[in-house]
Amino acid sequence: MGTAAVRKIGKRWRAVVLLQAGLFASCALAAPEASTPFADTIYAGGPVLSMDAQGSVVEAVAVRAGRILETGPRERIERLRGSRTRVVDLAGQALLPGFIDPHSHLMQAVSFADWANVTQPPVGSVDSIPALLRVLRAHAAAQHILTGGWIFGFGYARDGLAEERELTRSDLDAVFPDNPVMLLHVSGHGAVFNSRAFALAGVDAATPTPAGGVIVRRPGSNEPAGLVMETGLSAFYRVLPVPTEQASLAALRTALAHYAENGYTTVQDGATDARGLALLRGAAARGELPLDVVALPVAMGQADARRLAEQHFGVYEGRLKLGGVKLLLDGSPQGRTAWFTQPMLTGGPGGEPDWHGKPMIDPAEYARAVAELYPRGIQIWTHTNGDAAIDALIAAHEALGAKASDDHRDIAIHSQFVRADQLDAYVRLGIAPSFFSNHAFYWGEVHRRNLGEARAAFLSPLAAARARGLRFSNHTDAMVTPLDPFFTLWTATNRLTREGRVLGPDQRIDTLAALRAITIDAAWTYHEEQDKGSIEPGKRADFVVVDRNPLAVAPADLRSLHVLETIKDDRVVYGDEVR
Repeated sequence: MGTAAVRKIGKRWRAVVLLQAGLFASCALAAPEASTPFADTIYAGGPVLSMDAQGSVVEAVAVRAGRILETGPRERIERLRGSRTRVVDLAGQALLPGFIDPHSHLMQAVSFADWANVTQPPVGSVDSIPALLRVLRAHAAAQHILTGGWIFGFGYARDGLAEERELTRSDLDAVFPDNPVMLLHVSGHGAVFNSRAFALAGVDAATPTPAGGVIVRRPGSNEPAGLVMETGLSAFYRVLPVPTEQASLAALRTALAHYAENGYTTVQDGATDARGLALLRGAAARGELPLDVVALPVAMGQADARRLAEQHFGVYEGRLKLGGVKLLLDGSPQGRTAWFTQPMLTGGPGGEPDWHGKPMIDPAEYARAVAELYPRGIQIWTHTNGDAAIDALIAAHEALGAKASDDHRDIAIHSQFVRADQLDAYVRLGIAPSFFSNHAFYWGEVHRRNLGEARAAFLSPLAAARARGLRFSNHTDAMVTPLDPFFTLWTATNRLTREGRVLGPDQRIDTLAALRAITIDAAWTYHEEQDKGSIEPGKRADFVVVDRNPLAVAPADLRSLHVLETIKDDRVVYGDEVR
């Protein structure tokens, strides 16, 4: 996970140390002093950003038994100080609610623990095909991968390579003729494979492209060229090696420590398969989750939805909760597999003309899956990027008579290229967008080329959503982009591309609104706004200590902020005690 854009996990991995010592059992909250009203902990000496409805900034917080007892002026909070009360001096640093991860892929971080990083700057170092191959060679040597062993990399993208073309199986074959190679596309929606991997998967010129998938072919031939997208990946996933449970648990501890380092106290796994769910449930049952984890098991149609509907949703068990069911309607805009009503200007992944993208599943099948879940009160999280996919999302909810007063809070994950009229439908139907403003930086210019200025400028329209009264969150989609919450604040308030141009200036929002999207409004998307997301009496003592007050920092400088300490239920899970 080490990259230039993500601060390396330091030596003080308090989360890992305490986790291995078994101190994070979900029931292990501090016991209150017998028959006294005193606080266990008082935090004071720096601005406390409550993120309440008024955006209050208070002087001090008292905590008892892992819950917030009272907030307010320091003089009043001092009255709750007893002989055993611990007083934490913030020393001018800011205390905020623990960050709520609106959407990321925890289990991807587990899988990628020993993969090569082939991303482009500033996240990685790859800017050409020779540079990519050098990274892979160094990785294979460092990992002591033997002949026949799989070589994996994450973060591959064509855009930004000096050659301005797609990596091919031939490029990989020249260096790795005897090892299967898989390089996951930065979107997570595709991969480039070499010939050895194609052979193991049984995919060749005679293999038809599956519905909802893309297999890029060599020019003038049906032979696969290397890049495979969406449902075309299924044949490869069936032949991938499975890591041991011990290795996966070790990677899970490291991944959760990384979330804690970035200030998150609630984490999402945004597409949980059966194996990942079993791993998380085992860790939860043993009290080994230092942070709250919300898992979204994936359904690819009505049958999956009906089967998953028998699970127990909405309640934490050992800090693990099934938060709803994940459905997927389309693919990736930067990978050119998102589904649009108007064609892309640059064609499809394989040069297809008049390319609109395509749905990942039949919209009618999607509607049937929604119909299985919605009446049962199970929250539906739908991956949807292009406006045609969003039309299908809206139509499925309209067919059920959904309305905002149902308070179902179904989530449109990404909503990257939602139209203004579709935002109006979200208001009417009670659908909440989880936006992805980091796209403006990483792929803003790519979207300009693919879609034109007008469509690209309305990417993740946070301001338009806010003007309509929509509650929205804003996510990193890690491992698609780094976990850094301050980078997300920066992209929401600045919307600068890599090249330094503003993408959709009228869609920028202020810092307070950007903070709400990763605190109280993100908690609302989980139906947890009564328990976390703001610093108010009765809520969990989930906090993050930041080196400066974000509200006092110029928007252009937000990405320079740092997490000093992360606190879950009044216990430090990252960093040293604040001095």
